[in-house]
Amino acid sequence: MRILVLSDIHANYTALMAVLEDAGDVDETWCLGDVVGYGPDPNACVEELRERPMLTCLLGNHDVAAIGKIPLEMFNGDARLSLIWHEKVLAPSNADFLRSLPDNTKVRNDVTLAHGSPRDPIWEYIINTLSARLNFDYFDTNWCFVGHSHIQCMFMLNEGLDRITLDSPKVGEPIKSNGRAILNPGSVGQPRDRDPRAAYAIFDPGAKTWEARRVEYDVKEVQDRMREAKLPERHTERLAEGW
Repeated sequence: MRILVLSDIHANYTALMAVLEDAGDVDETWCLGDVVGYGPDPNACVEELRERPMLTCLLGNHDVAAIGKIPLEMFNGDARLSLIWHEKVLAPSNADFLRSLPDNTKVRNDVTLAHGSPRDPIWEYIINTLSARLNFDYFDTNWCFVGHSHIQCMFMLNEGLDRITLDSPKVGEPIKSNGRAILNPGSVGQPRDRDPRAAYAIFDPGAKTWEARRVEYDVKEVQDRMREAKLPERHTERLAEGW
């Protein structure tokens, strides 16, 4: 079985389509949230995602804000400006789709899914071994998949040594593990690990493998449309460098 795991699309339809083409045929799609926010294509991204067969999708913090469930004041100035624009352009049917999504963790196979973390599914970032250690007590499955940080990475727990390691997986090389781990597929639409390519992962629950992947897309074309929409320049510029 091949499961497409993706997160933080952030209204970047060009990147999303590159990921879907690169991934090829999959049996299921697991989206860890933040379909909207930042980018120029909130409606196209929601519509493409909602048509995926065997979809499991969670709410991210930007999704929650775009449908009015948390105040925009919780975001910094540029993120808030983008969300104001997304609120205006998001079609009612797409907003309704986002409202139908869960804002908590979900368990699929032997995997816990969360946008931020199992401890705080919407807001917490797992970005170091300390935050990872605190979260291993909040899920019972072997693996937990998270997004939110926009960084493609993995935290592996060695229970015998009581040690957690942080690594960046090698792209295109499946990792097999029978131990406990927290894995992040990275961001489709706005990577922040100094690699501008769209990030995602392929999970095979039968083989117990996780394969980190990256794919190039037309960044300039997306930047041009962001500027046409008068979205914040900082979010536009960072696409080219992945910061």
